[in-house]
Amino acid sequence: MNCQLFTQKKHDQDKIVMLTCYDYSTAKILSNSTIDALLVGDSLAMTMHGFEDTMMATLTMMELHTAAVSRGANSKFIISDLPFLSYRKSLSKSVSAAEILMRAGAQAIKLEGATGNLALISYLVESGIPVMGHLGLTPQFIHTLGGYKVQGKTAVAAEKLKQDALALQEAGCFAVVLECIPAPLAKTITENLKIATIGIGAGSDTDGQVLVLQDLLGLNLDFKPKFVRQFLNGNKILSESINQYVESVKQKEFPAYEHCY
Repeated sequence: MNCQLFTQKKHDQDKIVMLTCYDYSTAKILSNSTIDALLVGDSLAMTMHGFEDTMMATLTMMELHTAAVSRGANSKFIISDLPFLSYRKSLSKSVSAAEILMRAGAQAIKLEGATGNLALISYLVESGIPVMGHLGLTPQFIHTLGGYKVQGKTAVAAEKLKQDALALQEAGCFAVVLECIPAPLAKTITENLKIATIGIGAGSDTDGQVLVLQDLLGLNLDFKPKFVRQFLNGNKILSESINQYVESVKQKEFPAYEHCY
């Protein structure tokens, strides 16, 4: 998979499937899966570090996790998030931030919003750095948006998202994430773009889907948005396994003879 194949898959109506990934061990597992691409999302601030939102993710944090994922799944297409404000200080600092993530092992970077980012996106693309856009519910703007709310519900807001999507395409993005917007709006945007759309809480008519791995596996007990489907009750399975381990130790069933030297 590479950034050019996103457009090809859209053309072929072949759904693109992505998951977040933040560590080496999980990356090794996903490297043997049929998943198309991995996103080292700034959501790691919440899932891996226990913060309340993504704004606590730092460039150093993103670099560390991107490198770990790259070592575990270097055969997969890896996209890494530019964290909060890392691409809003100056062109030089923004390019340096993208360079750090690319050198850590990403094949592309993702950033949120269109307004104020178009010149940077064009410059990054012209410099050989593929860029994925992100519209709708943009978590780095959560205080501006007033919380985790569906975006694009009014005619004015919907039109703004349509125009922003076209602007991201014109600036050179190879794909755009559409998060928490009405499904009919996501369908319209998808039909109007030549580049691929990746949905999360945006219905099934986008060109692909992305989910946070911990949500998919039922490991995230603190955040259960409507758009998430748990494909595994991971919390229950892990808890039961750990309790079995505890009981086995207490009953002197583990370590058994075959586990001893």
